[in-house]
Amino acid sequence: MSRKRITERFPWLLPLRQTQRKIFFYAGMRLDRNTYAKTQRKGLMPSQIISKSEPMINRDSGYDIQYQYNKVHNLKLAAAKLHGLLIKPGETFSFCLSVKKADKETPYKDGLSLVDGKIQGEYGGGLCQLSNLLYWLFLHTQLTIVERHGHGTEAVTPADPDMLAGIDATIAEGWLDLKVKNETSHVYQLAFHFDEDVICGEILADTNRCYDYTLYNPLRQYILREGQIIEEATLARKRTSLFTGAVDEEILYRNTCVIEYPLPESTVIKEGV
Repeated sequence: MSRKRITERFPWLLPLRQTQRKIFFYAGMRLDRNTYAKTQRKGLMPSQIISKSEPMINRDSGYDIQYQYNKVHNLKLAAAKLHGLLIKPGETFSFCLSVKKADKETPYKDGLSLVDGKIQGEYGGGLCQLSNLLYWLFLHTQLTIVERHGHGTEAVTPADPDMLAGIDATIAEGWLDLKVKNETSHVYQLAFHFDEDVICGEILADTNRCYDYTLYNPLRQYILREGQIIEEATLARKRTSLFTGAVDEEILYRNTCVIEYPLPESTVIKEGV
């Protein structure tokens, strides 16, 4: 049996621990010699590099639908802090730093979050949809991924059954962040738009895009191990130059997570060791 953390034995210590982590989290950013993106510009840049729209309401989540409506509220608050944000040459984008205090004037509502391996309502829950969307967009640009963390457990049925595996990016202020660095000579800009229950994210730039990107899973399998269903997936990326037509491909990483939602009956699940 794993040893319980001190905050599990003494829950009243958790707020203090969270405050401590956040203090060190942001202090580390001030000392790490990176220049973090902070400039928000009202006017949008002329060239669209990539965009993606997706629904915010998942009616098949298996949880109270009010959490989904609360998530929409939370996403709009956080996206307002990101809309128009510039990522200049040499700058690093931090999701946590960029949306910090997005709830200063209007509070977040309780949305679904994964806490200690369990889905439950939590203040500000649901922001992972925003970090997931951003991560997908970043993978279609020349920005360099500096930090990304996948979910260890997937407990909610995806709204899109054809969604690739391994392109999520969980965040937890004080612990986990999504960061990218602009190592190019061009300026990038984030933009978000909402249409009823749909969110659209864009990455714009001061120049036309140079590449087409395609993401795919060369390997995706499910393994039953010690009573848990484990999803193992490899994420790969193909890049095609729009100038020369040259193509290069790379394996980005192998992603592993526990699946707790029901899989389709046709899913092949292997016996693991």
